[in-house]
Amino acid sequence: MTRPIVHFEIIGRDPEALRAYYGRLFGWESSPADAASSVSEPGRYSFHDKVETPDHTGIPGGFGGGSSFSPRTLFYVGVEDVEEALQRAESLGGTRTMGPAANPNGSVTVGQFTDPEGNLIGVAGPK
Repeated sequence: MTRPIVHFEIIGRDPEALRAYYGRLFGWESSPADAASSVSEPGRYSFHDKVETPDHTGIPGGFGGGSSFSPRTLFYVGVEDVEEALQRAESLGGTRTMGPAANPNGSVTVGQFTDPEGNLIGVAGPK
């Protein structure tokens, strides 16, 4: 079964400035949210609700990071089991970089890996 992209993140050293920049650029609005500490400093993450087009497409996203985070953008693919997906990525030549890690309220678990070319990819699921 194919897996959809379910979330994107824009991470940087100044999440508030990034949030303002993309708000002015694309009209995106975001609100404070919890995130795993491996994704953002506490209290500095914000969630961008899905903006639907007339054909009901679009995905939610987030802005986060902090002074110790390297700037990057990444997308998350929806999976049933984050650990299993990370193990599969590794078996195919990828390298796990993070996770599994649950967000503070436990509603989602995320992981990240680099593919054989070094691209950072995320996976997200219920466990």
